[in-house]
Amino acid sequence: MTLSNTLTSKERKKPLLIRLKKEWKKNAIVYIVLIPILIHFAIFQVYPFLLSFYLTFMDWRVIGDPEFVGLKHWKYLLSDSLAWKAIWNTVKFSIYYILPTMALGLILALIINSGVRGAKLFKGVFFLPVVTSFVIIAGIWGWLFRGTEEGMINYIIGFVGIEPQLFLSDSSQVLAVLAGLSVFKVAGSTMIYYFAGLQSIDRQLYEAARIDGASPFKIFWNVTFPLLKPIHFYVAITTTIGSFQIFDSAYLLTGGGPNYATTTIVYYLYSQGFTSLNLSYAAVLSYVLFFIILIISLIQRRYLGKESNHY
Repeated sequence: MTLSNTLTSKERKKPLLIRLKKEWKKNAIVYIVLIPILIHFAIFQVYPFLLSFYLTFMDWRVIGDPEFVGLKHWKYLLSDSLAWKAIWNTVKFSIYYILPTMALGLILALIINSGVRGAKLFKGVFFLPVVTSFVIIAGIWGWLFRGTEEGMINYIIGFVGIEPQLFLSDSSQVLAVLAGLSVFKVAGSTMIYYFAGLQSIDRQLYEAARIDGASPFKIFWNVTFPLLKPIHFYVAITTTIGSFQIFDSAYLLTGGGPNYATTTIVYYLYSQGFTSLNLSYAAVLSYVLFFIILIISLIQRRYLGKESNHY
């Protein structure tokens, strides 16, 4: 029985080895190229992901050995009012940021796609903030919205009789100001996505709509806008992820204030992990962020990601 079992196992393994050899000979160059990439992915993506999940059940502050504490950090999250405030701040920032970014990007794309004179120049000007250092743009934004009479925006609104506003020092205004900064920074790249989508629309559809007597608005609403649905989906996903990862503007301009009004989930995660060295709780916050983005992306996929045929 032992000899027959051994022969049977060898017979089963032989075809597999032969198939593996044939596969290697056929696609050896592919595997040679992929192996370093997979190793890099395992080290810098998979391992940190698993380690952070392990840390959520430990108590580790860099110095000393990790101590198993079970669901202690997850339970603390439920009673951490600042964490929930940070999540709510992030949601409000997303409301201020996502739709204006998509709308402004689409408007800019329509302008340069209309054949207006100097379209290439306008395209470069609109795209310039995207390739400019965020630190420089944040500095300019801080100067524009300075909460004194010397601030540029306060100087302008003073001509129409509006009192100087605090802007970055007012907890009711500051989040919208930071969202405006992000819209200004990202709208150029959104414009490029929409411009590419506009270029791919068949011009015969516009001609047919004009022959039927459709107005420019109806042509846009019934032809252009629906055919840009894949672009809407892509831009919605990228802007949503970007809005929930907002950190740099709060770090550079407000430091999470005033009164924690700009403490977003990523900023709070950063302060817990790298200021308080509470890496275990920071890992819990990172998974909260991961699940929020995942759920929102799935909802967007459900309603915007369906393939449709308008021809």
